[in-house]
Amino acid sequence: MDATDDPPILKLGADDAIPGLALSTEAHWNQTEEDWRIFLRDGIVFGIRDGKRLVATAALLPYSGNNAWISMVLVSATHRRRGLATRLVDACLETARKNDLTSWLDATPDGAAVYGPLGFTPTLQLRRLRLVKPARADAPPSSSASIDALRTRDRRATGFDRTALLSAFARRSGSRIVAAHGAIALVRDGRTARHIGPLFADHAAEALALVHAIVRSETAPLLIDAVASQAAFLEGLTVSGWTIERPFQRMRFGPATTMAEELPFAVAGPEFG
Repeated sequence: MDATDDPPILKLGADDAIPGLALSTEAHWNQTEEDWRIFLRDGIVFGIRDGKRLVATAALLPYSGNNAWISMVLVSATHRRRGLATRLVDACLETARKNDLTSWLDATPDGAAVYGPLGFTPTLQLRRLRLVKPARADAPPSSSASIDALRTRDRRATGFDRTALLSAFARRSGSRIVAAHGAIALVRDGRTARHIGPLFADHAAEALALVHAIVRSETAPLLIDAVASQAAFLEGLTVSGWTIERPFQRMRFGPATTMAEELPFAVAGPEFG
């Protein structure tokens, strides 16, 4: 196909939340319609259509400190290996460059092979874990905590001010912020499983204790995206029944713009599948 015959890249709007959800559902990601609406409302979402059907997407969500997150990079199985993902990521990078933003993303192993040649540098290694829960909670919920406490720890660990994103998560029906013994975490709904994260603690024992308390108070399947270098935390999860589904690689395009004061035990955002 000649370059002039390539389908155009379009900027998507609010009406594309459901078509976007269809793409992430096809990929077996955990995003909800509300996740898509965050990106369509607060970010820039690019897409490619085949006729009226949305077949590929990529989103750029600005953060504080001249940073932005690239996510929702999805291509329908019927349209893969045509360079659509690369074109859409290039559109995100060009928008970021025009706005002097450093771009970040979380990549699957296949995605990392694409993003590396584009100029992305690996940073954190992550692991997606799943726990299948019985349909009965054995204990009351853990103690609640404030969005301000979560935001403060999140900024220390990421270097980003994600107040808007975390507040949007926390306001959803079914979401809760829980804390105990210096550890704090957000728990929220996903399409097929509840998601724990971000999670911050001073030590692995406190992080694991909070996860176990959350598990005892939940009935649905659970997901957590743990930082791979937190070896004791990962081991504690797997020993208690969590299963590693797949790795993720956090990557950065361009120079570092932030320095984290602490390392999270688990991360979260609508960018994770």
